Amino acid sequence: MQKITVLIADDHALVREGLRAILRGEPDIAIVGEAATGREAVELVKTLKPDVVLMDIAMPSLGGLEATRQITKGVPSTRVLILSSYSDDAYVQQLAEAGGAGYLLKQSTSTDVARAIREAKKGNAFFSPAISKRLSDYYRESIVRGVPVKRRTELLSSRETEILQLIAEGRGNKQIAAELGINIKTVERHRQRLIHKLGIHDVAGLTRYAIANGLIETGAAARESILSQP
Repeated sequence: MQKITVLIADDHALVREGLRAILRGEPDIAIVGEAATGREAVELVKTLKPDVVLMDIAMPSLGGLEATRQITKGVPSTRVLILSSYSDDAYVQQLAEAGGAGYLLKQSTSTDVARAIREAKKGNAFFSPAISKRLSDYYRESIVRGVPVKRRTELLSSRETEILQLIAEGRGNKQIAAELGINIKTVERHRQRLIHKLGIHDVAGLTRYAIANGLIETGAAARESILSQP
């Protein structure tokens, strides 16, 4: 039997261990790698080409939604399931825009996690029941087909989104340049474009914008793990 290959992407080792423990007993699923940042997940997918990625929405360095966007564009054969503590419609909309295959709440049962992986491998979408009930047909069909829907706004480029998250995480221009492998002047240009496009002129304002748009999460709820049983 050919197993479904899975990459686990979460910045908390305990969550990764919990997911590994949940999936260890599934005879048709094999975990082929783990990533602690969104950027690491993108790079590992290029190498490992797993069937499915379990992606935490709140990832450092590169958020889960932007990582999903880059994965679905670069390795379209890989399906991405988003993990989150939040069921807000805005997050689900962003999942559809990123081309994700489904959305699981971190309170999901082990049965739902395994089922979601199998459905994603088949090319189907899967959502936690609380989300599925109110998901619009428009977004559902887009996610089932694995085709990103048009964003309501194309305000920021992919690179600008990356830099915005790093600014919100407290990185300075030099640190951002080193992490992205670009020069400081390029970072400064992107930063000025962010200020111009968003009309926000301080780090606190950019951070609030990043939180409001799902680039970073705050609060204890973001730290819950999928350890519940059916």
